[in-house]
Amino acid sequence: MTQTEQPPAFFTERDGELIPSPAAQSPWSADLLHGRLIGGLAARAVERGHLTDGLRAARVTVDLFRGSPLVPLRVESRTVRDGRRIRVVDVEISSARGAIGRASVVLLRGGGTMPGEVAVVPPREMPPPGDLIAGAGPVTGWTPPFDLHWRLADNGDGDARRVAWTREIHPLVAGEPVSPLVRAALAADFASPLSNFGPEGLYYINADYTLTLSRPPLGELVGLEVTGRLSEEGVSTGVCVVHDESGPIGHCVVTALANPRMGD
Repeated sequence: MTQTEQPPAFFTERDGELIPSPAAQSPWSADLLHGRLIGGLAARAVERGHLTDGLRAARVTVDLFRGSPLVPLRVESRTVRDGRRIRVVDVEISSARGAIGRASVVLLRGGGTMPGEVAVVPPREMPPPGDLIAGAGPVTGWTPPFDLHWRLADNGDGDARRVAWTREIHPLVAGEPVSPLVRAALAADFASPLSNFGPEGLYYINADYTLTLSRPPLGELVGLEVTGRLSEEGVSTGVCVVHDESGPIGHCVVTALANPRMGD
């Protein structure tokens, strides 16, 4: 690729449909859509039709119904609650075969910093990307379609935190820059493999995730740090703090279901 060429977009918009490119494929199968793109498309729809009047996205919940082949998609959104300081938007992503995912997004209009307001943050800063493993994904033989630096365990320096930095390199839709909200929604999907990757590999697939943001990310990097995980009888829940280069900006909670075939 020359310096003037751009990486291909995940989608091209044509006649109201979003046509996926090969870059949109899932790590589990070359003919399936990557689930992380559902959240990105939902965030884009909210920005294009509902993010007005000083509102900003404070919560994005993404439900992943089922895997979709690389076929044209339609995205529909509607306001289901509208008030002076809060707006709630529902988004549905579907193909000719039916719905493949949905999102519920809460938009808030802030009222300024309150007296005595205190931010509760993790006690340590995120390690810089250069201190982490670059380019390796959680699925053997898969190259992530985004810049990835991560660590899953103690590498000898006494720091056993699970952390990751992501940076988008492909546009979501051809001809459009990746917005801060879309960037955060795409990165949030990685909370599942970051939380659930184990010594024998990744045997969990996420059913949903909820991203909360005190503000949109600044800069191109979005970081995740696992702060908790519980699992029993094949059901897992994980919690991550979301960072940008300035510090913590939100949280992501993900639920996942064990799938032993993922390790085959």
